[in-house]
Amino acid sequence: MNELLSLRSMKATIDRLFLTGDVSNEELKALMDLRYNERLKEAAVARRKEHYGNAIYVRGLIEFSNHCRNNCFYCGIRAAQKGLRRYQLGQSDILNCCNEGYKLGLRTFVLQSGEDNEYSDETLCNIIYSIKSSHPDCAVTLSIGEKPRASYQAYFNAGAERYLLRHETASPGHYALLHPASMSLENRKRCLWDLKDIGYQVGSGFMVGSPFQTLDNLVSDLRFLQELQPDMIGIGPFIPARGTPFAHMPAGSLTRTLNLISMLRLMFQYSLIPSTTSLGSISPQGRLLGLEAGANVLMPNLSPASVRTLYSLYDHKASLGAESASGLDILKKEVSGIGYEVVVDRGDVKPQKEAN
Repeated sequence: MNELLSLRSMKATIDRLFLTGDVSNEELKALMDLRYNERLKEAAVARRKEHYGNAIYVRGLIEFSNHCRNNCFYCGIRAAQKGLRRYQLGQSDILNCCNEGYKLGLRTFVLQSGEDNEYSDETLCNIIYSIKSSHPDCAVTLSIGEKPRASYQAYFNAGAERYLLRHETASPGHYALLHPASMSLENRKRCLWDLKDIGYQVGSGFMVGSPFQTLDNLVSDLRFLQELQPDMIGIGPFIPARGTPFAHMPAGSLTRTLNLISMLRLMFQYSLIPSTTSLGSISPQGRLLGLEAGANVLMPNLSPASVRTLYSLYDHKASLGAESASGLDILKKEVSGIGYEVVVDRGDVKPQKEAN
């Protein structure tokens, strides 16, 4: 039993989080540290079922470039990474991925890359416009990093509706330990507020167990998300990548990540919360455990098989079987086996007023 919570006070804390969506900072830290989280998980699943039933939404992930201008200390595709074969998909390659995904029934495509400046705004807008023209019933999500506001506006005008940009950590001091001096938390937050102001469905999130992270850092992450009120929240355990400054750091905790997914579900009832590839990479059952903790989104990989292993943000990244779009039938069976149903429509976030 966690030293900070007796069994009775733990129950009371979880019940209050269920009813109000918030508890004190000390209680948040105690919940993160739970070793036995069945009651927390049950509360989160009950809340998710109120708004989304047993539906698990599936998005097709297209990792179209592993080039990146940045040198984040934890990232396996950082600019200084040696020995990595770099690749870039052209517009026709990306459209082919979308066409294949559409045949499988996918109605949301997530275009993700490193911060690759070789793709001009004009090129990206053409890609977005082409996807929307070919598949007007589909949503286009971008995850391509920090950009000027004018670029975000151009992508939105071309048809992109969602944007994923993890803040990674909301604590300035911790941010500086994870990133080079050329990057700033202030600019990362500026991007998120610009995206929200333009009208995107915005996703943010953070790593769990990243080097030098404290429980207070994680509380700051939750408090920042309360301020931002994102439509999507993605978290996952830190997994070290060979060749990076943090290659020998320990991985983040699966249990703490699952606790936080449940807490996020209770704090952000309406949000779309993925059970991430990193969960599936740290544990064979990781993504299913994420769903059982309150997540409701999966993102199987639509990238060409020839490049899928090259988008190596961390070591031992899962990309085959149920992790791939070609394994969608496997994924459906696995999800059905724990009592949920894969839904392959757009899966837009429910407005908060509708969720209440």
